[in-house]
Amino acid sequence: MEVTLLGTGDTTGTPTVGCDCDTCAAARERGVERTRFSVHVRNERTDETLLVDLSPDFRQQFLREDLSVPDAAVVTHIHFDHLHGAGNVFRLTRSLPVHAAAEVDPTTGESVAETVARQYDYLDAIEVHDQEPLEPFTAAGLNCRLVPVDHPPLVCYGLAVEDPETGAKLSISGDTTYDVPEDSRDVLADPDLLVADGIVHAEFCERHPRGGQHHDADGVPRTFGTKHMTVDGARALAEDLNADRFRAVHVSHFVPADRAFEDPFAVDGERYRL
Repeated sequence: MEVTLLGTGDTTGTPTVGCDCDTCAAARERGVERTRFSVHVRNERTDETLLVDLSPDFRQQFLREDLSVPDAAVVTHIHFDHLHGAGNVFRLTRSLPVHAAAEVDPTTGESVAETVARQYDYLDAIEVHDQEPLEPFTAAGLNCRLVPVDHPPLVCYGLAVEDPETGAKLSISGDTTYDVPEDSRDVLADPDLLVADGIVHAEFCERHPRGGQHHDADGVPRTFGTKHMTVDGARALAEDLNADRFRAVHVSHFVPADRAFEDPFAVDGERYRL
Protein backbone atom coordinates (compact mmCIF):
# COMPACT_ATOMS: atom_id res chain seq x y z
CA MET A 1 0.00 0.00 0.00
CA GLU A 2 1.41 3.36 -1.05
CA VAL A 3 0.09 6.42 0.77
CA THR A 4 0.56 9.98 -0.52
CA LEU A 5 -0.45 12.96 1.58
CA LEU A 6 -1.94 15.21 -1.09
CA GLY A 7 -3.23 17.93 1.21
CA THR A 8 -2.02 18.50 4.77
CA GLY A 9 -3.46 21.93 5.58
CA ASP A 10 -6.54 23.32 7.26
CA THR A 11 -9.38 25.23 5.57
CA THR A 12 -7.23 28.19 4.44
CA GLY A 13 -4.09 26.21 3.64
CA THR A 14 -0.47 27.33 4.00
CA PRO A 15 0.54 29.73 2.57
CA THR A 16 -2.79 31.42 3.26
CA VAL A 17 -4.09 33.85 0.63
CA GLY A 18 -3.11 37.42 1.46
CA CYS A 19 -1.13 36.43 4.55
CA ASP A 20 2.39 37.70 5.24
CA CYS A 21 2.94 35.91 8.57
CA ASP A 22 6.32 34.30 9.22
CA THR A 23 4.95 30.80 8.67
CA CYS A 24 3.42 31.60 5.30
CA ALA A 25 6.62 33.41 4.30
CA ALA A 26 8.73 30.42 5.38
CA ALA A 27 6.52 28.07 3.34
CA ARG A 28 7.03 30.22 0.26
CA GLU A 29 10.80 30.34 0.84
CA ARG A 30 10.96 26.55 1.25
CA GLY A 31 8.73 25.95 -1.75
CA VAL A 32 6.32 23.79 0.24
CA GLU A 33 2.58 23.90 0.66
CA ARG A 34 -0.18 22.59 2.87
CA THR A 35 -3.22 22.52 0.60
CA ARG A 36 -6.65 21.39 1.77
CA PHE A 37 -6.92 17.86 3.15
CA SER A 38 -6.75 14.76 0.98
CA VAL A 39 -4.98 11.39 1.09
CA HIS A 40 -4.25 9.15 -1.91
CA VAL A 41 -3.89 5.40 -1.37
CA ARG A 42 -2.62 3.02 -4.05
CA ASN A 43 -3.25 -0.69 -3.77
CA GLU A 44 0.09 -1.91 -5.10
CA ARG A 45 -1.22 -5.42 -5.65
CA THR A 46 -4.03 -4.38 -7.99
CA ASP A 47 -2.87 -0.87 -9.02
CA GLU A 48 -6.26 0.49 -7.93
CA THR A 49 -6.38 3.82 -6.14
CA LEU A 50 -8.51 5.28 -3.37
CA LEU A 51 -8.90 8.99 -2.59
CA VAL A 52 -9.82 9.97 0.96
CA ASP A 53 -11.71 13.28 0.80
CA LEU A 54 -12.24 15.41 -2.28
CA SER A 55 -10.17 18.52 -1.64
CA PRO A 56 -11.04 21.76 -3.46
CA ASP A 57 -7.34 21.64 -4.46
CA PHE A 58 -7.94 18.34 -6.32
CA ARG A 59 -6.66 19.54 -9.71
CA GLN A 60 -3.51 21.11 -8.32
CA GLN A 61 -2.75 18.08 -6.14
CA PHE A 62 -3.21 15.51 -8.91
CA LEU A 63 -1.16 17.48 -11.43
CA ARG A 64 1.61 18.05 -8.88
CA GLU A 65 1.89 14.34 -8.03
CA ASP A 66 1.25 13.15 -11.63
CA LEU A 67 -1.74 11.03 -10.61
CA SER A 68 -4.64 9.64 -12.61
CA VAL A 69 -8.27 9.91 -11.57
CA PRO A 70 -8.86 7.57 -8.60
CA ASP A 71 -10.84 4.35 -8.88
CA ALA A 72 -12.86 5.13 -5.74
CA ALA A 73 -13.23 7.80 -3.08
CA VAL A 74 -14.34 8.18 0.53
CA VAL A 75 -15.85 11.36 2.01
CA THR A 76 -15.43 11.75 5.77
CA HIS A 77 -17.72 14.77 6.24
CA ILE A 78 -19.38 17.59 4.35
CA HIS A 79 -17.18 20.58 5.18
CA PHE A 80 -15.98 22.55 2.16
CA ASP A 81 -12.32 21.58 2.45
CA HIS A 82 -13.12 17.85 2.42
CA LEU A 83 -15.90 17.59 -0.15
CA HIS A 84 -16.08 20.40 -2.65
CA GLY A 85 -13.37 19.18 -4.95
CA ALA A 86 -15.90 16.64 -6.26
CA GLY A 87 -16.70 18.81 -9.25
CA ASN A 88 -13.15 18.27 -10.52
CA VAL A 89 -14.08 14.81 -11.81
CA PHE A 90 -16.31 16.37 -14.50
CA ARG A 91 -15.21 15.06 -17.91
CA LEU A 92 -12.29 13.19 -16.32
CA THR A 93 -14.01 9.88 -15.67
CA ARG A 94 -17.26 8.10 -16.43
CA SER A 95 -17.50 6.50 -13.01
CA LEU A 96 -16.27 7.38 -9.54
CA PRO A 97 -17.75 5.33 -6.68
CA VAL A 98 -17.90 7.60 -3.64
CA HIS A 99 -18.34 5.95 -0.23
CA ALA A 100 -19.84 7.93 2.64
CA ALA A 101 -21.65 7.26 5.91
CA ALA A 102 -25.35 6.42 5.94
CA GLU A 103 -25.95 7.72 9.48
CA VAL A 104 -28.41 10.64 9.55
CA ASP A 105 -26.94 13.83 10.97
CA PRO A 106 -29.46 15.46 13.35
CA THR A 107 -28.03 18.88 12.43
CA THR A 108 -28.64 18.57 8.68
CA GLY A 109 -31.38 15.95 8.65
CA GLU A 110 -29.50 13.82 6.15
CA SER A 111 -26.48 11.56 6.04
CA VAL A 112 -23.11 12.45 4.53
CA ALA A 113 -23.95 10.08 1.66
CA GLU A 114 -27.26 11.86 1.05
CA THR A 115 -25.61 15.29 1.11
CA VAL A 116 -22.98 14.21 -1.42
CA ALA A 117 -25.66 12.71 -3.68
CA ARG A 118 -27.85 15.84 -3.44
CA GLN A 119 -25.11 18.41 -3.96
CA TYR A 120 -23.53 16.56 -6.88
CA ASP A 121 -26.61 15.09 -8.53
CA TYR A 122 -25.60 16.88 -11.77
CA LEU A 123 -22.43 14.77 -12.02
CA ASP A 124 -23.34 11.46 -13.62
CA ALA A 125 -19.87 10.10 -12.89
CA ILE A 126 -20.35 10.21 -9.11
CA GLU A 127 -21.99 7.05 -7.77
CA VAL A 128 -22.66 7.39 -4.05
CA HIS A 129 -22.47 4.24 -1.91
CA ASP A 130 -23.81 4.66 1.61
CA GLN A 131 -21.94 2.75 4.32
CA GLU A 132 -22.88 2.00 7.90
CA PRO A 133 -20.35 3.37 10.41
CA LEU A 134 -18.03 0.69 11.87
CA GLU A 135 -19.11 -1.82 9.20
CA PRO A 136 -16.53 -3.04 6.66
CA PHE A 137 -16.73 -2.30 2.95
CA THR A 138 -14.33 -2.74 0.04
CA ALA A 139 -12.92 0.11 -2.06
CA ALA A 140 -10.06 -0.18 -4.56
CA GLY A 141 -9.50 -3.75 -3.36
CA LEU A 142 -8.88 -2.58 0.22
CA ASN A 143 -10.86 -3.23 3.39
CA CYS A 144 -12.27 0.01 4.80
CA ARG A 145 -14.30 1.10 7.80
CA LEU A 146 -15.68 4.55 8.59
CA VAL A 147 -15.66 5.30 12.32
CA PRO A 148 -17.48 8.08 14.18
CA VAL A 149 -15.29 10.82 15.64
CA ASP A 150 -16.07 14.16 17.36
CA HIS A 151 -16.26 17.27 15.15
CA PRO A 152 -19.31 19.29 16.27
CA PRO A 153 -21.81 20.28 15.15
CA LEU A 154 -21.70 17.85 12.21
CA VAL A 155 -21.21 14.11 12.10
CA CYS A 156 -17.69 13.24 10.99
CA TYR A 157 -15.74 10.04 10.53
CA GLY A 158 -12.26 8.66 10.67
CA LEU A 159 -11.22 5.84 8.38
CA ALA A 160 -9.28 2.59 8.68
CA VAL A 161 -7.87 1.14 5.45
CA GLU A 162 -6.29 -2.31 5.42
CA ASP A 163 -4.82 -4.52 2.73
CA PRO A 164 -6.58 -7.89 3.11
CA GLU A 165 -3.52 -9.82 1.91
CA THR A 166 -0.51 -8.01 3.38
CA GLY A 167 -2.19 -6.70 6.54
CA ALA A 168 -0.77 -3.20 5.95
CA LYS A 169 -2.95 -0.64 7.74
CA LEU A 170 -3.56 3.09 7.42
CA SER A 171 -5.67 4.94 9.98
CA ILE A 172 -6.98 8.47 9.47
CA SER A 173 -8.42 10.27 12.46
CA GLY A 174 -10.66 12.59 10.48
CA ASP A 175 -11.31 16.11 11.73
CA THR A 176 -11.88 15.50 15.42
CA THR A 177 -11.30 16.46 19.00
CA TYR A 178 -9.35 14.06 21.19
CA ASP A 179 -12.68 12.59 22.34
CA VAL A 180 -12.70 9.73 19.81
CA PRO A 181 -15.16 7.00 20.95
CA GLU A 182 -13.69 3.75 22.22
CA ASP A 183 -15.30 1.57 19.53
CA SER A 184 -13.77 3.85 16.90
CA ARG A 185 -10.38 3.67 18.61
CA ASP A 186 -10.61 -0.13 18.50
CA VAL A 187 -11.02 -0.02 14.70
CA LEU A 188 -8.22 2.53 14.22
CA ALA A 189 -5.78 0.76 16.57
CA ASP A 190 -2.37 -0.66 15.60
CA PRO A 191 -1.85 1.10 12.27
CA ASP A 192 1.40 1.14 10.34
CA LEU A 193 0.66 4.83 9.76
CA LEU A 194 -1.70 7.21 11.54
CA VAL A 195 -2.63 10.45 9.78
CA ALA A 196 -4.19 12.63 12.47
CA ASP A 197 -5.73 16.08 12.77
CA GLY A 198 -3.27 18.29 14.70
CA ILE A 199 -4.04 21.92 13.95
CA VAL A 200 -1.77 23.85 16.39
CA HIS A 201 0.36 23.40 19.50
CA ALA A 202 -1.45 23.22 22.84
CA GLU A 203 -0.27 26.63 24.02
CA PHE A 204 -2.20 28.28 21.18
CA CYS A 205 -5.42 27.31 23.00
CA GLU A 206 -4.88 30.47 25.06
CA ARG A 207 -5.90 32.46 21.98
CA HIS A 208 -9.08 30.49 21.30
CA PRO A 209 -12.30 31.97 22.78
CA ARG A 210 -13.15 28.54 24.20
CA GLY A 211 -9.61 27.63 25.18
CA GLY A 212 -8.67 23.96 25.21
CA GLN A 213 -10.28 20.72 26.31
CA HIS A 214 -9.41 17.13 27.21
CA HIS A 215 -6.35 18.03 29.25
CA ASP A 216 -3.76 15.37 30.04
CA ALA A 217 -2.36 14.64 33.51
CA ASP A 218 0.00 17.60 33.16
CA GLY A 219 -2.80 19.98 32.19
CA VAL A 220 -1.92 20.09 28.49
CA PRO A 221 -5.02 20.49 26.30
CA ARG A 222 -5.39 17.80 23.69
CA THR A 223 -8.27 19.60 21.96
CA PHE A 224 -8.09 23.09 20.45
CA GLY A 225 -11.41 24.83 21.02
CA THR A 226 -14.25 22.42 20.23
CA LYS A 227 -13.45 20.84 16.85
CA HIS A 228 -9.82 19.83 16.36
CA MET A 229 -6.94 18.20 18.19
CA THR A 230 -3.83 20.06 19.17
CA VAL A 231 -0.68 18.41 17.87
CA ASP A 232 -0.16 17.30 21.47
CA GLY A 233 -3.54 15.57 21.32
CA ALA A 234 -2.75 13.99 17.96
CA ARG A 235 0.53 12.67 19.37
CA ALA A 236 -1.32 11.29 22.40
CA LEU A 237 -3.84 9.60 20.11
CA ALA A 238 -0.98 8.01 18.17
CA GLU A 239 0.36 6.60 21.42
CA ASP A 240 -3.11 5.43 22.47
CA LEU A 241 -3.55 3.62 19.15
CA ASN A 242 -0.05 2.12 19.16
CA ALA A 243 0.74 3.63 15.76
CA ASP A 244 4.06 2.66 14.18
CA ARG A 245 4.29 6.04 12.44
CA PHE A 246 2.35 9.26 12.85
CA ARG A 247 1.95 12.44 10.82
CA ALA A 248 -0.04 15.51 11.88
CA VAL A 249 -2.24 17.04 9.19
CA HIS A 250 -4.95 19.71 8.93
CA VAL A 251 -2.13 22.00 10.09
CA SER A 252 -2.80 25.74 10.29
CA HIS A 253 -0.51 28.65 9.48
CA PHE A 254 -0.79 29.70 13.14
CA VAL A 255 1.95 27.22 14.06
CA PRO A 256 5.07 29.36 14.66
CA ALA A 257 7.49 29.38 11.73
CA ASP A 258 10.40 27.99 13.75
CA ARG A 259 8.34 24.87 14.53
CA ALA A 260 5.90 24.67 11.63
CA PHE A 261 8.04 22.33 9.54
CA GLU A 262 9.37 20.07 12.26
CA ASP A 263 8.26 16.53 13.04
CA PRO A 264 5.42 15.49 13.24
CA PHE A 265 3.86 18.20 11.04
CA ALA A 266 3.37 16.89 7.51
CA VAL A 267 3.68 18.83 4.26
CA ASP A 268 2.10 18.04 0.93
CA GLY A 269 3.62 15.26 -1.16
CA GLU A 270 4.92 13.01 1.60
CA ARG A 271 4.78 9.40 0.49
CA TYR A 272 4.80 6.23 2.57
CA ARG A 273 4.89 2.55 1.65
CA LEU A 274 3.13 0.31 4.18
